[in-house]
Amino acid sequence: MDTTDKIVIICDHEETIEDWRKAITHHAPNIMVEAYPNDTEREKTQFVLVFHPPENTFRKFPNLKVIASMAAGINHITKHNKVPKNISVTKVNDPMHHDDMADFVLALSLSYLRRLPLYFHQKTQALWKTHAYQRPEETTIGIMGIGAIGKAVGNLMLKNDFKVTGWSRSKKDIDQIKTFHGKDQRNEFLQTADILVCTLPLTKDTESILNSEVFNKLPKGAYLINIGRGKQLVEADLLEAIDNGQLAGAALDVFHEEPLPKQHPFWSHKSILITPHTAGSVSPESAVKKIIANYKAMKNGEQLVDVVDIGKGY
Repeated sequence: MDTTDKIVIICDHEETIEDWRKAITHHAPNIMVEAYPNDTEREKTQFVLVFHPPENTFRKFPNLKVIASMAAGINHITKHNKVPKNISVTKVNDPMHHDDMADFVLALSLSYLRRLPLYFHQKTQALWKTHAYQRPEETTIGIMGIGAIGKAVGNLMLKNDFKVTGWSRSKKDIDQIKTFHGKDQRNEFLQTADILVCTLPLTKDTESILNSEVFNKLPKGAYLINIGRGKQLVEADLLEAIDNGQLAGAALDVFHEEPLPKQHPFWSHKSILITPHTAGSVSPESAVKKIIANYKAMKNGEQLVDVVDIGKGY
C-alpha cells in the first residue's frame, strides 16, 4: 500500500477545517490535508483528525490506525461510532487550552465572590444596593477532576490566594493542593469546597454525578462551576438546591442540549450564570504540534502521546 503522507479532517464546520488545514500545512508542509467527504483514496488513509464525525464514518477507512480528536474529550467520537480495538484514539492535551480554562474559572470565581452577577441583575431593576463579599484567601476551591485541566485551574487559583482541594478517581499528589480520591474520600472532599469546580470527563461513572447527594454534602451556600460536560449535571437537583438555599448559585458553561433551549428555566433564574460552551477553545496553531508528532510516531511505529482509554472514556 502506498504510504503517502496524508491527514483527513472530518468536521462539519468549514472554518474549523480551514484553521486546522492551515496549521498542519504551516508546521508540516509535506503532509497532504484532505477534508471528508471529498477526500480521495480512502484505502491509503491511516490518520484522521475529527470533531463530531457522522455515524459509522470510520468503517469507510479500511486501513485506519489513528483517530485524533480536535477536542479534549472523545464523547463526540464514540457517541455515534464504534471504534475498533486496533485503532488508537488521541485527545487534545494542550497547555494553552488548559490555561484558557483556568482563566475562565478564575474569572467566574472572582465574579461570584464580588457579587457581580447580583449587581448585573440589580442593574435591570435600577436598584442601588451594596452586598458583603468574600475574599480569595477565605475561600476553598474544590476541583472535581484533578487531571491536566484541573491542575491548571488549581495552580492558577493558588497564585490568586485561594485555598485548593482536588478529587480524582485515583490517588494523586500535587504540591500545595490537598487531594482526595475514590468514592470513600469523596464526601470528605465535598465538605471542603466553598466553590465546586467540575472538570471531569464524561464517562458512565461521571454522568449525573452533580446531583442532590453531592450538593447536600457541600457547605451550605456553596457555589457550582461546571466546565465539564452537561450530562454530568442533574438539572432538577441543581434548581432545587439553589431554591432551598443549599447552593448560592451556579455558573454553567455546558448543557445537556446545546444550544440551550430558549424556554429552559436556567435562562430566567437570577442565580444561574450561563455561558455558551466557551470556557476554552482549542487553538489549532498550538495543538497541531502534538497532532503532527503523533502522525510521525504512527508512521515510524513509535508510541503515541495523549492516547485515550476507550473503556474509561478519557
